Amino acid sequence: MSQQYTLNVNARASTGRSSSRRLRKVNQIPAILYGKHTSPVTLSVDGPEFTRLVKAIAGKAALIELKRAGANGSLSFLQEVQRDPITDRFLHVDLQEVKSDEKMEIRVRISLVGESFGVKNQSGVLETPSLQVRIRCLPKDLPPLIEVDVTELKVGETIHIGELKAIPGVEYLDDKSQPVVSCVEPVAEEVAATPAAGAAPAAGAAAPAAGDAKAAAAAPAADAKAGAAAPAAGDKKAAAPAGAKPAAPAKK
Repeated sequence: MSQQYTLNVNARASTGRSSSRRLRKVNQIPAILYGKHTSPVTLSVDGPEFTRLVKAIAGKAALIELKRAGANGSLSFLQEVQRDPITDRFLHVDLQEVKSDEKMEIRVRISLVGESFGVKNQSGVLETPSLQVRIRCLPKDLPPLIEVDVTELKVGETIHIGELKAIPGVEYLDDKSQPVVSCVEPVAEEVAATPAAGAAPAAGAAAPAAGDAKAAAAAPAADAKAGAAAPAAGDKKAAAPAGAKPAAPAKK
């Protein structure tokens, strides 16, 4: 049987967003208690006290006794807890009332036990399609977790709801063929066909070695200079360089 906890709650008359904001400003959390045979009751809980409760429960299924001033205590469990996605602050709490002599339906987290043969010896990977299973039981029979032994699980094998270990007083409500945990082969990483940006060029397209680059760059310039200095074919006189003085006439 799971451990039982206590939580102090207060009745609240006003509802709506404005009322909820005012409660949060004074470190209170809006809450509501649903009952199978009663109308919903709006409540508020102390923020620090509820934070300690959540840490103590640590994700397990647990019964919570609600204590209210001027009212009898009631037994419940956490149905849903809403949190701010940015600050992780508690925004709202839904509680489900239960009766000690009446069966209840609840989702309980699974806990994998042992080291899988497929993981240890076949490089397999465990996959859990769902982290919770739905059960029906009396409050006194509520297990905190559903333990699943994966020691003999090999690559390619799956444990289904119908193969879970029987727990006295507990009835599994999910389809018996629903997978709980599987051992699968690891997904191979794909190798890119094209080189990444900045990669070295192929061997056939290698850049010129250091030292050859200067020669390659200088060759066109040298060719251009030589072509400019040589006279055209068929010229009788070579063109004088720019700025040169004409040669003196020969003496007779």
